[in-house]
Amino acid sequence: MKLLNKKLATAVRYALSVGALVATGAVFAQDTTPTDQTQPTSTKTLQTVVVTGSRIRSADIETAQPIIVMDRTQIENQGFNSVADILQNLPQAGTPPISRSSVLASGEDVGGYYIDMRNLGANRTLILLNGKRLGTTTSGLQDLSQIPMSAIDRIEVLKDGASAIYGSDAIAGVVNIITRKNFDGAEASAYLGQYSQGDGDKQTYSMTMGAHSDKGSITFSAEYSKEDPVWAKDRDFSRFGSTTRHPTAGWSIVSQYGNFFMPDGYCASGLCALNPGGNPANPADWHDTGAGGGTNDRSNPNTEMMLNTGIERHSLFVSGDYNITDNIKFSSDFLYNKRSTLQQVAGYPFQPAFYMPFTLPNDRDPIGLEPSSYFNPTGEKVYFYRRGWEVPRTTQSDLTTYRFSGTLEGSFDIGEHTWNWDIGGFVNDNSLLKVQHGDFSLIGAQGALGPSFLDPSTGLVTCGTGPDNALPYGSAPGSCVPWNPFIPSTQGGPNSLSDPTLQAYLFPYYHDTGHTRTVDYSANITGSVFTLPAGDLSVAAGFEYRHESGDFVPDAFSQAGISTNLSSGPTGGGYNTKEYYVELEAPLLKDLPFAQSLTANVASRYSDYSSFGTTTNNKFSLAWKPIDDLLVRGTYAEGFRAPTIGDLFGGISGTFDYYTDPCDTVRGAAATNPAVAARCSSGFGGQPGTPANFQQLGQGGVVCANLPCQTGIQNFAGANPNLQPETSISRTLGAVYSPSWIQGLDLSLDMYRIRINNAITGDSMSAQLSDCYVLGAASRCASGLFQRDPATGVVTYELRGGRNAGWVDTKGYDFGVNYRLPEFSFGKFAVHWNSTYTDYYNVKADNEPTTVVSPSTSFGGNFRVRSNLGVDWTLGDFSASWMTRYYSSMKETCSFDNVPGGGPECNMPDYIAPDTGPVRLRRTGANTFHDVQFRWNAPWNATISVGANNVFGHVGPIMYSAPNSQYSYYGGFDIGRFYYLRYNQKF
Repeated sequence: MKLLNKKLATAVRYALSVGALVATGAVFAQDTTPTDQTQPTSTKTLQTVVVTGSRIRSADIETAQPIIVMDRTQIENQGFNSVADILQNLPQAGTPPISRSSVLASGEDVGGYYIDMRNLGANRTLILLNGKRLGTTTSGLQDLSQIPMSAIDRIEVLKDGASAIYGSDAIAGVVNIITRKNFDGAEASAYLGQYSQGDGDKQTYSMTMGAHSDKGSITFSAEYSKEDPVWAKDRDFSRFGSTTRHPTAGWSIVSQYGNFFMPDGYCASGLCALNPGGNPANPADWHDTGAGGGTNDRSNPNTEMMLNTGIERHSLFVSGDYNITDNIKFSSDFLYNKRSTLQQVAGYPFQPAFYMPFTLPNDRDPIGLEPSSYFNPTGEKVYFYRRGWEVPRTTQSDLTTYRFSGTLEGSFDIGEHTWNWDIGGFVNDNSLLKVQHGDFSLIGAQGALGPSFLDPSTGLVTCGTGPDNALPYGSAPGSCVPWNPFIPSTQGGPNSLSDPTLQAYLFPYYHDTGHTRTVDYSANITGSVFTLPAGDLSVAAGFEYRHESGDFVPDAFSQAGISTNLSSGPTGGGYNTKEYYVELEAPLLKDLPFAQSLTANVASRYSDYSSFGTTTNNKFSLAWKPIDDLLVRGTYAEGFRAPTIGDLFGGISGTFDYYTDPCDTVRGAAATNPAVAARCSSGFGGQPGTPANFQQLGQGGVVCANLPCQTGIQNFAGANPNLQPETSISRTLGAVYSPSWIQGLDLSLDMYRIRINNAITGDSMSAQLSDCYVLGAASRCASGLFQRDPATGVVTYELRGGRNAGWVDTKGYDFGVNYRLPEFSFGKFAVHWNSTYTDYYNVKADNEPTTVVSPSTSFGGNFRVRSNLGVDWTLGDFSASWMTRYYSSMKETCSFDNVPGGGPECNMPDYIAPDTGPVRLRRTGANTFHDVQFRWNAPWNATISVGANNVFGHVGPIMYSAPNSQYSYYGGFDIGRFYYLRYNQKF
């Protein structure tokens, strides 16, 4: 397979080189070709269309709202093979939610593709398919992987709030994916690609067929797509927990060799490891690991983990329409999608002393190797740490989607005014099956470590105290297989974790199921009421009924807490909403000095939710053209987001958080901020004070080498049935300038500001501790939220749920340039430049007046500047595209060199944060990625494209804070140079 990979990469590199030469040769070959070519002309009928963000049909696509439109050609020229990848590269897109490098993420949403506009959260961006909502998970996320690329005609992105038009969730923006219609003929496409390292193969095959006539049309698209995983060990930034700069930092004491708490005489500290090939019964064959120990006694879990998860999709999309009469049409579409995602992480870091026995109600002594085990040479109960290295944890997530919509639409005239109406509905049904393997059965572990003896009749070590009290050997119900934890992964043999019979007994397959359904009915009408001096007064009105229901049922082992998998309760519930809206558009002025046109738009939506009550949201916008070349636009929009099924009805689930404790006196905020140190040591908010030299502990009770660090203590998160909807105010003000004296040039500049109040916040352990000690929010220190050990200061318990708290306020600017240059003898050129500058992104943790505001710009993937610059060239049958993607610098708390004065990696040691005061920071440089594609329109009606994303193989900076990733790397950056080849054949 590696050989095939290398051949494909070599072929694509060769094709890119040839493409560049052909393009260059074609330029010079066409120098004398006349550019004046006669084209047939035809008379076009002016038609009205609905543009995303409004329900009113209009012949003018220039609106008061900022919209990005990407047609099919622009989509194909980017070289990406999923809707999410296309959208993620927009400068307005935030950090990718649950990126494919978040391989330890768990729950219903893992495996999907989501988009987060403005870094405000994926559940605050509304996704539409042909103007109708996409189905959601119980947490309110809309999976973009459901939509086959082959079915897409264009994507419209509204960069503004639109709750008055679409209802809940349209706070940060709206993405409307519009599918192909009236397609004639057939088209087949194949896409192959891989990284230059010879991994991460991607392949997509699709077929689209269609026909249309005066009576109607039908379009059929089928697609198969597969992306192979990429392994963490194959990239420098993910090979080790703290990258190749610190290859031994943070290795886990819970290793594949085992660390044991042995009786006196085996080693000095009591935490011991067996010498390779040693005899467990001989104290001389043990060495001390508690007092230090090297990497030979620890594990680097990254060697067993995926960097990017694998995904496979089967999709089918069918759309059609039929003209019943000249003025009435029925249209319908059907979507089927099967998405399978595979995750793998290292074997579970088993610490049985954290678990109590389940079969002995009067025995509260934690699980360990019992004295009566055949393999225990000490005569005492032995506790230990041992990673299940031989059985890595895997999760296969299969999501099946069925969606059907039907709409009856028509038109009629009242006098000289035309009215359009539609009545329709859709059903979106998602079914989820998650199969997990690699977590220990605690009941199995207790039996395997319990009493056992050598059965002389079988020669097998058997569970029980003797032949008269033996359990059947094997993995069937009621059976048992003894475990010898002293055997390391490198040795194997009977009763080791390499033993297939023991694996089957200790590691059952776990099954989680989920189901969500959206049922929606709507009726809309739009038309012109009467004619004003400046034009027609238009109105749209409608009604929508929507019912959301869903459940997520974890495996019985997880619900009972009898496996090392995260304990989890079921989620289930539903709600419905009835909504009415009206939209009015009034042309106020026309053809006057400094007022070529002035149009106002007003919309209002009333929503009645069964879960919380009613809300009304309004929107106002203005579009003014003082001269023909200039459009000035502005909007004011109220928005809201209703609590989701998961927010209201989610079960309590366990989690082993990666978190940062600000009270850590070496790496936390307490190391640099006296106010934080004082709160930590004094017992602020009612918590016990931390010791003077307190340091955060990770797995196995070992001091964390860098932060954030994963706790070895299970914490819990749940829902809140008392949540209320969050509300928002969005403002935009901008201008579009299309100078008549430079044909083909369009310039746009838009200011946006979005403030979310009463924000529904999915809490985290880091957020709780930071709000308490760094921001001084005493309400966040309650013992019901978290609890510290009075003696050690370690957080031993944490419970969190959703909450309405504080606010989020962000402001920025979008700048766009589109210039289609005059045609030259050497080809046509077009330049596209799209940039976003974030002025600020501020968060307030609660509504307490003493809580300070926390600025987040340039932290955690919230870039100050993102910018895309693209150049397209076309000459005859040849064309090429070049895209440059720019990301400004980022900052994070120092993990290394975190001492006064800093060091090479802690290059901002004297930073004064506006909210927290002194803090030592690390700043990375800006990053630019370049993409290139060459295309040839072959004479047999085919198009051949070769390209490379991140053509120069740029690798982003190390980020120890691991923003939206499992590794010390930003989850939205390219992980290598990616070559691809696409063949498209039309019939």
